[in-house]
Amino acid sequence: MAGIHITDIEAAINWWRERAPSPDGLNACAEVRALAEVYGLLVYYRETECAELGMPAEAKAAWLTWYESTPDAPCIAICSTSQGDALCKGCGRTFDEVQHWPSMTPTEKRVTWRRISTEGTAWRFNRYAERAREFKGQDHPQQGQLTDKSLTVGRKS
Repeated sequence: MAGIHITDIEAAINWWRERAPSPDGLNACAEVRALAEVYGLLVYYRETECAELGMPAEAKAAWLTWYESTPDAPCIAICSTSQGDALCKGCGRTFDEVQHWPSMTPTEKRVTWRRISTEGTAWRFNRYAERAREFKGQDHPQQGQLTDKSLTVGRKS
């Protein structure tokens, strides 16, 4: 059975902290507290993964809510496994991972995401990611960086 990596738990904690900030700087929301307990135990026991089946229900529910906010598949629509490659050049998944993706559990999907992100060799992490970062156009303004011209689109002078 796949385990939930400590970095995913940390990401979920940070997501919840942003979503439900502490009103007084001392008290965290219930989801953060549940995830923080698991995170603390992992740190204490020097573990990097939490068994999916052993995770407390509140923490797992909070983690799954965070998971739903993440992209599902790493596919960038350039699938070289259909051309016979054992490892897709586009997304970095193996042929089996591509084929069984719809039936994989969220934890199994995150294990795959962690592997391909750590390897960083798939095109989604290099040439296409670089293009996406470099692209700045009127149709795709960077979040929070609207130009004066994009603010006037559709507005009568």
